[in-house]
Amino acid sequence: MKRLFLLVSLLVLSKFSAQTWATEDQYIQRFAQYAVEEMEKYKIPASITLAQGLLETGGGQSRLAQEGKNHFGIKCKEDWTGKTMKHTDDAPNECFRVYDDPRQSYEDHSIFLSTRKYYTNLFNLDMKDYRAWAYGLKKAGYATNPRYASILIGKIERYKLYEYDNTNSSEVLYAVLRMYPELKDDISFMARLEPSRATPKREPVTVTVPYKQTTFAQQQKRVERIKSKAEILNSILILSHPNEGLKYIVIPEDTTVKFIANKFKVSESRLMKWNELDSDVLKKNEIVFLESKNSAGNTATYKVASGEDMHDIAQKFGVKLNKLYAKNRMDEGQQPSAGQLIYLIDKKPRN
Repeated sequence: MKRLFLLVSLLVLSKFSAQTWATEDQYIQRFAQYAVEEMEKYKIPASITLAQGLLETGGGQSRLAQEGKNHFGIKCKEDWTGKTMKHTDDAPNECFRVYDDPRQSYEDHSIFLSTRKYYTNLFNLDMKDYRAWAYGLKKAGYATNPRYASILIGKIERYKLYEYDNTNSSEVLYAVLRMYPELKDDISFMARLEPSRATPKREPVTVTVPYKQTTFAQQQKRVERIKSKAEILNSILILSHPNEGLKYIVIPEDTTVKFIANKFKVSESRLMKWNELDSDVLKKNEIVFLESKNSAGNTATYKVASGEDMHDIAQKFGVKLNKLYAKNRMDEGQQPSAGQLIYLIDKKPRN
């Protein structure tokens, strides 16, 4: 009887051990695609994103991941207006963000890293140097665990996550299949793989087309124009400005402050303030900063081009508009003339 009990116990333990091992593998198989998509958009190594997801969720099994689809433990912060849940982490009943889909959590993680000043130096690192990124995250204060960097590196090397730093969104599922050849017998995985042979997977875009009496063919053309614009806006990349790495975007199509605020999880009032905007309308090729601009530029002077105003120059060099006026001893609202020398760092000398 004792021998039978021992045998059953060993079988149960081995089953749980296998499940724990399989859980992390299955997490990678499921979410490697999201990590690579984010790498293409925000220049964060897919290996780092996947390792953080594995660690934060316990291979997808954490309460935050299961109930809140929150894969990176991002807390509410003052600028979060979406759904929330209470969870005990560093303190009891802390507020955490809740998402409708894990893909949203992955993008929010990218936005979180790319829009906060203390992570700016990460984006100067080689995107394929996962070790530097791991230590850089720890140095920037992403986690309090003194072993955080070595834990990430351990997971990356254990599961060869660095392989996903060398692929793209149209090939990532083939990379997964190379790592896990047994997936060729997995019907659901192969169903995901087949469509990717034709075109890279893109998020469906829902658009509202105002009614206008016209032919079906003309209406279809209008739908495609609006859909293309929506897809362009959804693919905006966050850029790093030469002026101390300020995070900014370039508007690819006419849109609104509200759209940008919702996409990048920043309040409309902050965007209006940071960019000294007096209208909700954003025009194509307009520069929009996702954080407060600096008090000085990164170059000493600039010669005004024809048609430029002080706001254009402030946005071009990432300088607060009121500081720019003060440096150049100009009244607010006064505009420069073509060829005028504008001072960006020091105050303009008196005549």
